[in-house]
Amino acid sequence: METRLFIVACIMYLFAWISRQAIRRNKLKDSKLFAAWYSGYLLLILTCALYLILFVMSGGPGGEFPWLKFAIGFCLIDTFAAFNLIRNIHLEPKKQEPLIKSVLEWCNTVYFAGFVASIVMFFFLQAFKIPSASMRDTLLEGDHLFVNKLAYGLKIPFSQKRLWAKPIQKGDIIVFEFPAESRTQQNCGGSQYGRDFVKRVIALPGDVVEVKDSRAYVNGVLTPLQPYEKFDEVERVHYEVEEVPPLIADNYQQIWEDHELEQVFGMYLRDQFGPVTVPPNTYFAMGDNRDNSCDSRFWGPVPEKNIKGKAWLIHWPPSRMGIVK
Repeated sequence: METRLFIVACIMYLFAWISRQAIRRNKLKDSKLFAAWYSGYLLLILTCALYLILFVMSGGPGGEFPWLKFAIGFCLIDTFAAFNLIRNIHLEPKKQEPLIKSVLEWCNTVYFAGFVASIVMFFFLQAFKIPSASMRDTLLEGDHLFVNKLAYGLKIPFSQKRLWAKPIQKGDIIVFEFPAESRTQQNCGGSQYGRDFVKRVIALPGDVVEVKDSRAYVNGVLTPLQPYEKFDEVERVHYEVEEVPPLIADNYQQIWEDHELEQVFGMYLRDQFGPVTVPPNTYFAMGDNRDNSCDSRFWGPVPEKNIKGKAWLIHWPPSRMGIVK
C-alpha cells in the first residue's frame, strides 16, 4: 500500500509542477487549454482515488483486483471529465483563477499527505485488520491494529538490511508477507501471494520443530502450555511413519521448505508434523488458535525478509483497545 501511495503522491507532485510551469508561461490563459487542463486534473485525481479504494477493498496486494469495477468507474470519471471540458471551454479568465487555486491546493494536499503516509507506513507503522480466527482469542476477527515496523530495526529501502537490528524472539506476534514466490502457489485453500499474515513465532533459525497431538515440541522439548493457546475438543488424526512413501519421507524437510507439504498430508499436519529444522534466516510461526490455523506446519518457514514488523496496538474497536501480547 505504501508503494502505491508514494506513486500517487509522485503523480500529483508532477502534475502540480507542470501546472505551475504552465501558469508562469501564461499557457492557461487560453480557455481551451484551461478546459483541457482542468478536465485532465479531474480525470487524474479521481482515477487515483478509485484505484486506491478498490485496491484496499479487494484485500491489498494478495487480493484479486476488480478490474471490471475499475473499468466501469473509469468510464464514469471519463464522462465527468469530458462534461467539464465542454462546460469550461469558454470560461472567462476571471472565473478560471479560483479553480486554478483550488486545483493547486488539492494537489499540494494530496502529494504531501501521500508522501507522509507512505513514509510512515514504510518505516514506522502499518495498519492491519485481522481477517480470520487463527489468532483467537489474542486477536479477534475484525480487530484493527498497528504494526510496529521499528520493532526489529529500521529497514533500509531496496535492501534486506536493517539499522539498529533487534532479534526476533520466541513468542513475538509478527505480521509478514506470505512466503509465496508466485500466484500459482496454492496454500490454505487458494493463492495467498502478496497477502499479509499474522502469527506467533514458535521457533528460531536452527531449532528442530515437531508437532504431536497439536502440541509443539522444540528441540525435543514440549513447549509449556501458554494462556494464549487455544485447542478444540476434536478427534486427533495421525499417520504411521511406515505409511509415508520413502521418496516423501526422505525429502520431508525439502518439501516443507518448498511450501508443498500441505498438498501431501493435508489436515494431518494439524496434529502430527515434522520433525524439521528451521532454516537460517527463517522462523516457524503458528496461530494461537492451534486447531484453526493455517501456519508454518502447512506452508513452511517464514523468511526474515518477509517480516514487516511486530503486532503492537489494537486501536479498534474501543472495547478491545490495548497492547498486543
